[in-house]
Amino acid sequence: LVSRSFVIQIISTIGFFLLTVFLGRPEIGLFIAVNDLVSILGYFSDIGLAASLIQKKARVTLTDLRTTFTLQQILVVVLLSLSLSLSQFLFSYYHVSGSGTWLFYSLLTAFFLASLKTIPSVVLERQLQFRTLAAVEVAETIIFYLVAVVLAWQGRGVTSYAWAVILRGLIGTSLIYYLAPWKIGLAISGDSLRTLLSFGLPYQLNTLMAVVKDRFLNIFLWKIIGADGVGIIGWAQTWSQKPLRFVMDNVTKVAFPAYSRLQDHTDQLQKAVEKTLFFITLITFPIVTGFAVIAPLLVKIIPRYSKWEVALFPLALYCLNSALAAISTPLTNLFNAVGKVKINTYLMLMWTGLTWGLTPFLALKYGFMGVAYATAIISLSSIVPVIVARRFVRFNLLNAFGKPAIAALVMLIVSYLFSLSLTLTLTNIILNIVSSALIYSLVIYILVGKSLLTDGLKLVNALRNR
Repeated sequence: LVSRSFVIQIISTIGFFLLTVFLGRPEIGLFIAVNDLVSILGYFSDIGLAASLIQKKARVTLTDLRTTFTLQQILVVVLLSLSLSLSQFLFSYYHVSGSGTWLFYSLLTAFFLASLKTIPSVVLERQLQFRTLAAVEVAETIIFYLVAVVLAWQGRGVTSYAWAVILRGLIGTSLIYYLAPWKIGLAISGDSLRTLLSFGLPYQLNTLMAVVKDRFLNIFLWKIIGADGVGIIGWAQTWSQKPLRFVMDNVTKVAFPAYSRLQDHTDQLQKAVEKTLFFITLITFPIVTGFAVIAPLLVKIIPRYSKWEVALFPLALYCLNSALAAISTPLTNLFNAVGKVKINTYLMLMWTGLTWGLTPFLALKYGFMGVAYATAIISLSSIVPVIVARRFVRFNLLNAFGKPAIAALVMLIVSYLFSLSLTLTLTNIILNIVSSALIYSLVIYILVGKSLLTDGLKLVNALRNR
């Protein structure tokens, strides 16, 4: 699973970079906004039934599968009908025309195809066939970015995305049915439905706040800052979160079961939390710091990339957000692992309130920069999960993330001084990156000592076994 995640992230990083070279800011923004709009349908089409099937302790029957499939398809048809009936209003309200309408319809088609994949995916997950699931995800990612990048290179604009999502959906659905066929049929069983919904509805309600906080907000902001503004913020947010996707997501997969096993052993849990936070911030802090310093230089020398110069300050603010998320997110993972789920509910309520209270107000006042300001301000609330977590796990802040923060600060100063003194060439940028990495490595080794290597090897071995 970890290797699959790395492969997908590498492909998506390269693909996103090339798309941001070939496409304009409004085109990137239009895809992000329309994709968020259609993604909301996915939340309402599932109502937690897939999660119910996966966690069901008893054997999953064909009736269970068909009941889930039938109910989901009913919801999908209703949502598609509603979307199509509202399409002209949406196009007029958001000033979408031409290839943008084609993108909307293609994403609706992809939404329908994705709904057909639910049951085969559940079957594979129940059978622990994670390699097969991984193969399908990797294939879909390759198809999407290959088609999108080639068409964008040819100057097809937003249409590049439209064809990419259609082909990804067709190939992904066909592939998963080939690898995990099941007897498709329609059925509604009252017993199955009651059993599945008893878990599914509460589960889905727990994700509602995340959807409201992120997806609905993005749709709301689309009207305020336009597709161009969404593109600028999307570019900054995507690049700032890359270290989190590469590092944090994989480390937390290993940490979650470890936290669960150690919840009755306070001393060991304390050490586990410290090591998790340390290794996530060890890699995340220097990368987001480097982004903030090196990105302004790269934007000037990469062909067709000067259009993103306006997004550099938002990138710096989003890098701050990602650095603090590298601390707060593993702690929310800790709360789930030790059974303190209500804490996460309260935290999500706090973040949702802050997001909706600050972001639209600042966006109306300062445009896309207001969105970045709000993100940076809200990120400071990451101190709350730290305070709460230390009430029952007294982990050492210096050992957890203080030392990487000190090393990253030293690296930031050195890298910034290099950027001021060296002429702007690709060779000098590479020299700056290498020198900064060496400085960071030296400082962190001085602060931590030989245990850095031994603990690092243990983490690598743990990731390999996932």
